[in-house]
Amino acid sequence: MSSNFQFQVQHHLFDKNISDKIKRDQFVEGLWPLVYIISDDRTHEAYVGETTDAVSRMGIHLNTDSKKRLSMVHLVTSEMFNKSATLDIESNLIRYMSGDGKYKLLNANIGIANHTYYQKSEVYWSLFKNLWNRLQKEGIAQNPIDWIDNSDLFKYSPYKSLSHEQIHGIVSILNALLLRESANVIVEGGAGTGKSIMAVFLFKLLVTPKEELEFKDFGTYDEVLYDLAIKLKVRLPNPKIALVVPMKSFRTTLQKVFKQIKGLKSSMVIGPSEVVKDYYDLIVVDESHRLRQRKNLGTYFGSFDNINKRMGLSKTSGNELDWIQQQAKLKVYFFDSNQTIKPSDVNYNSFEKVINQKDSVKVLLKSQFRVKAGTGYIEYLNSIFNSQITVTNNIPKFKNYEFLLFDSFAQMKKVLDKKENEFGLCRMIAGYSWPWRSNNDSSIYDIEIEGIKMKWNSVSEDWVNSFNAPFEVGCIHTTQGYDLNYAGIIFGNEITYDFTLNKIVIRPEKYYDKNGKNSINNPAELENYILNIYRTIMLRGIRGTFVYVCDDNLRKYLKRYIQSFGEYDQNKFISIAAED
Repeated sequence: MSSNFQFQVQHHLFDKNISDKIKRDQFVEGLWPLVYIISDDRTHEAYVGETTDAVSRMGIHLNTDSKKRLSMVHLVTSEMFNKSATLDIESNLIRYMSGDGKYKLLNANIGIANHTYYQKSEVYWSLFKNLWNRLQKEGIAQNPIDWIDNSDLFKYSPYKSLSHEQIHGIVSILNALLLRESANVIVEGGAGTGKSIMAVFLFKLLVTPKEELEFKDFGTYDEVLYDLAIKLKVRLPNPKIALVVPMKSFRTTLQKVFKQIKGLKSSMVIGPSEVVKDYYDLIVVDESHRLRQRKNLGTYFGSFDNINKRMGLSKTSGNELDWIQQQAKLKVYFFDSNQTIKPSDVNYNSFEKVINQKDSVKVLLKSQFRVKAGTGYIEYLNSIFNSQITVTNNIPKFKNYEFLLFDSFAQMKKVLDKKENEFGLCRMIAGYSWPWRSNNDSSIYDIEIEGIKMKWNSVSEDWVNSFNAPFEVGCIHTTQGYDLNYAGIIFGNEITYDFTLNKIVIRPEKYYDKNGKNSINNPAELENYILNIYRTIMLRGIRGTFVYVCDDNLRKYLKRYIQSFGEYDQNKFISIAAED
């Protein structure tokens, strides 16, 4: 079947005469499934829907306060449409219009279809791309699909189709918030399990007015989710809520996302120190493993001590987790102990005390959503870092994923640059094995490898999206929490392999993050932090991870388990990736 079949886009004023205007259309009159967009360029708001009874649906919208102020209807019809196709196209329109940013959507964020049907990818994805191009030409959309795919607004959109595991997690969270007068919900999941997406989804669900929640029966979980959301809105009709994000860079990114979503505000995304200014019905903490304790805080020591005093906490043992525990009735923590990377991060014992409280509920996430190589890649990485892997002649290859070791830094940089031109969002990331001299003198290069000179990130906030990012090297502090298409990882000289001990070992004298190692007396503690850093940055790349190793022993060790770029059939994968 050809993917070039025709569709029609009709435009009508959205007013009391809309039913008369469309009722003689063959697809409307024949009760065909169709998709529609109602928009307004004054308010920059829009609503996306699908229906088999457009006349009735338009009448309902005209009598809905939030939609009757919209001004234009855009009907999308085709003789090839069926119910599965229109549900899918509606879902894609919601996701991409939200990520496009021209309009703030009035849609609720439950009931977004995610299902397989006949010729979904072969025919209907092509139709959607053609439709999107048409909407761009007519001014209803403003950015191309590939640009939106790389945007933070798209990646952290509350209109994502959640997996069954994620929906089960949201259901568990809502149940805990409903059944307890006060509660702690700890959502544990590794990098790439969708914790940030779940946090944004939960916020959108909480701020959507009860009367605007439109349930569509796409599955049992959706029905449960809808019922719980309604009950929570009865219990918390106008909740005071905040999303706490400890890392300033990622916090800035999510503030920008919240600013562009209907019902959300950038002021809802705050830092831990802002929590003490008010009392909340609910606080959600993303990346809660990065909450801080009183160690290596630099200029933050004074403010930190003052807040502990104000909160009646011990100057030495009080921490940001304690502040949140005191300042909210209900708390949700998205947490990954493997992403604690420095002494200032609250230790696991503090979280364990919260987890073991009788009013606490634990939710576990296992599935990998960022990295296309899947959960098997995560497990393989862990076995490499734990030195618990046996030598084999059959290095595993991960489907539709480029996991490659480079002997030449120049070659890795060249390939990564090529990927940047092809996909965008391809970044170099390194361990903290070089001092950050360019921070004080921009004429100085920080890193030199094989005669190639580079600088650390020139900005700290939202570095991955900054203009100079493709030409610089990021670190854990500027990349944790972010998605990349390809990540080029540089293992510095602070990490090596001891073939006598048969394990990875750390050289503290070659690790230059002062706040990352000061006050550490136990070498094993520093080793754990540095290994966590490399685990975390190795999980940034959606499509692939490239590795260059400065230390000879570590390179020799990793060559046993990571495919060499020189032995790789590059043309084969590039053709697969291009079809993605």
